[in-house]
Amino acid sequence: MYSRICVGLLAAAFGLICSLPSAASEQSAPAIGRQREAVLFWPQAQREVQFRRMYELFPSDRAAHGTHVHALPQGKPLALSEQDGSGLLASYMDQHHLAGVMVLQGGRIRLQRYALGFGPEQRWESFSVAKSVTSVLLGIALQRGDIHSMEDTLGTYIPELRDSAYAKVTVQQLLTMTSGVHWNEDYADAKSDVAQMYLGTCVDGQAHIVTYLRKQPQQWPAGTHWNYNTAETDLLGILVQRATHRSLAAYLSQTIWRPYGMAADAYWIKDECDGTDTGGSGLSATLGDYARLGQFMLDGGRIAGKPVVAKAWLEGAIRHQENVDEPGHGYGYLWWTDSDGSYAAIGIFGQMVYVDPSRQLVIAQVGAWPHATSDELVAARWAFVAAVKRAVDAEGDRSAH
Repeated sequence: MYSRICVGLLAAAFGLICSLPSAASEQSAPAIGRQREAVLFWPQAQREVQFRRMYELFPSDRAAHGTHVHALPQGKPLALSEQDGSGLLASYMDQHHLAGVMVLQGGRIRLQRYALGFGPEQRWESFSVAKSVTSVLLGIALQRGDIHSMEDTLGTYIPELRDSAYAKVTVQQLLTMTSGVHWNEDYADAKSDVAQMYLGTCVDGQAHIVTYLRKQPQQWPAGTHWNYNTAETDLLGILVQRATHRSLAAYLSQTIWRPYGMAADAYWIKDECDGTDTGGSGLSATLGDYARLGQFMLDGGRIAGKPVVAKAWLEGAIRHQENVDEPGHGYGYLWWTDSDGSYAAIGIFGQMVYVDPSRQLVIAQVGAWPHATSDELVAARWAFVAAVKRAVDAEGDRSAH
């Protein structure tokens, strides 16, 4: 399931890896080439300790929370079915080095467990879950008029791209990764674009990906071919920051974190060349606030009954827009979609915010998988999601009798 995630989400980590602090002086270009794979290849013990401290290890912007907290009251404990075994949650977390799992139904906590010495007050790195959050912020910018239309071209917001293949690419094409611009996302190829895009020196104070993408040629007509492109997610983050005149962290605080009632500050790692927050990775938050983010989506992007995201964005974001070579599954606006109407934000090493509207269900998960991703790990994650769904459905069957 989601076979394209393996390469795409691995590559998404580059935005974080290549934001590592440089040992060079402030006057010289960051020496980041030797550091680019450091996070991916940390030993297991280091991952389990450091994923909760990423915002302390790397330059980050703070998304401040407010005084109001969106309550997550305790609901009836969810009993996983006998066929799954009473120890399913514990064994699932132990085997896969998960730090936290929370299940909400109807806005109430049905299941909650922490491990690895991680607790409710601590934050955890989300990796590519940040992509989906960046997409939400774009939907809010559309609603507020900071971005005029999804048909706007990138050159409107990022003038440095006006002489590139991206000049006429639209916001919607960027959201669906259908720019048509050539891109090699082969993580195993040291000469691929994704392995090269952060290796150059900083140029004219521009983010690495702006400098790199300006040189890329057109390969397909825009809007005709889905090609997973990690750099374009960082580009979307730059677009949002240019349009709103705020960092992603500041805009997140203003539009969701404070008004919706997140319980703790979040942090977003910055690009070392231009100081912008990296749209494709680097967001850290508490498990409870990841669950609240899922609840915000389940609520239809509404706060106090008022929609804060554009209707056009919401209608497209969580619905199938592009095929991902897996029957029944697809890609929306930087959200992964399923044919049953559920959708998810997913990051490497086990991060997930899963939303199932038909069951009013949110599943938030953070962890330190022993590998960035694998077929076995992904299968175990979806097996757990399926077990939670069966438990919820079983309750409905019993009440019907």
